[in-house]
Amino acid sequence: MNRHWLSVIAAGILEVIWVTGLKHSSSILEWGITLLAIIISFVVLTNASKHLPVGTVYAVFTGIGTAGTVLIEIIIFGEPFSFIKIVLIVILLSGVIGLKLVTGEQAESKGEA
Repeated sequence: MNRHWLSVIAAGILEVIWVTGLKHSSSILEWGITLLAIIISFVVLTNASKHLPVGTVYAVFTGIGTAGTVLIEIIIFGEPFSFIKIVLIVILLSGVIGLKLVTGEQAESKGEA
């Protein structure tokens, strides 16, 4: 895994932080952290997408954000657990991982990876 994919993962983790912040922020400091996470997340994502296929980058970014946000809501904020949510997250992540693997194979066959 190269540094650009690590940047996408970092941007996805920051997305979990800022999406959670949008729902739970109640002070100026919390809103400031949320805004900072938004800015850094999109700067990092934009830089990574200059070196990687943008469609795959966005799919991985949103997959991390979606799965992470649902899990954080369940684990930390007491959102009701639903087996179907977990199944759907696994399906989502399977698609994202599959897309990443297929994109990696195509890039390698073209000599770009």
